[in-house]
Amino acid sequence: MLAARLHGPKNLQIDEIEKPPPPGPGQVLLHVTAVGICGSDLHNYEDARIGDTVVAQPVILGHEFAGVIEAVGPDAHDGNDQPLCVGQRVAADPATPCFRCENCEHGYPNLCTRLHFHGLFPDDGALCEYMITGSRGCFPVPNTVTDSAAALLEPLGVAIHAVDLGALKVANSVAVIGVGSIGMLITQLAALSGAHPIFAFDKFRWRAEKALKWGATEAYTLDDGDSAQIVMDRTGGRGVDVVFEAAWADESVNTAARMARLGGRLVLVGIPGDDNLQMQHSQARRKGLEIMMSRRMKHTYPRAIQLATEHPQALDLDKLISHRFPLKEAPQAFAMNFAYQDAVQKVIIDVSAS
Repeated sequence: MLAARLHGPKNLQIDEIEKPPPPGPGQVLLHVTAVGICGSDLHNYEDARIGDTVVAQPVILGHEFAGVIEAVGPDAHDGNDQPLCVGQRVAADPATPCFRCENCEHGYPNLCTRLHFHGLFPDDGALCEYMITGSRGCFPVPNTVTDSAAALLEPLGVAIHAVDLGALKVANSVAVIGVGSIGMLITQLAALSGAHPIFAFDKFRWRAEKALKWGATEAYTLDDGDSAQIVMDRTGGRGVDVVFEAAWADESVNTAARMARLGGRLVLVGIPGDDNLQMQHSQARRKGLEIMMSRRMKHTYPRAIQLATEHPQALDLDKLISHRFPLKEAPQAFAMNFAYQDAVQKVIIDVSAS
């Protein structure tokens, strides 16, 4: 079968590899249909590492994915504890926690001490034709949800978790720094929660303009001036209740702290390329900020599926997609996405079309 494997920095190759063996207990074999390219995939693509996790040998990328069940192993139950069967369409959580460690037992599978994660070395991801994954991370999706939208339930879940951490209340004011896929979804969820006003900021004009269609009341680029000062001017010097940093996580973290009001909340979603956090200590301390580090998601797939199926007009995941490529063109897709060419917003690899 074909697979897109990262061999080194910016060295993504289409390789012919063996099809996975039959699934074991609590596993399924998926025929992958669609995979989204995430910002963390681009971090891996750029440096062959993310944080302190280094790609030491070729690894299949991709963790936003959906597929059709090709085979089921013994005791293969889904995330709702229902038996899975061949032919079902599912969205899949890329994380496989142990479900037994202290954090899992306390309801935090995203903080599992023995977590395996598709697309993060050494665990292969979804940019391939077939893959083995844990059945408990699979969630059946109705036919009203497209394959591409099913793959995007993963970033939607990440956005839901971030908004949960923000503890938004009706009419809270919000700022979102970085309106790529996650930031755009956070913006839409904040609007659905009743937040107002919602300020969106991005490096790229096309993203800022799109954010206005996805719930932002005002949107700006870095060329429009000091982002934090814009927020302070627009709020009469108060700042906003909650700031979500979902961007490049360098100076933007300190900018986010400057935007927050006294006693405000800061949710950090972005991943810094150099694995360092930059923030003026006195500012965050004197404001008494609550700083939340967002680690993926937990227990969000049922809610994400409900939003996608019952509120499609308010949250149409397919409208987030700007580009599509077949699997064999994944290297070109990554190169284009990494360079932020052609007003890219979200790239989907249509594996089933390869």
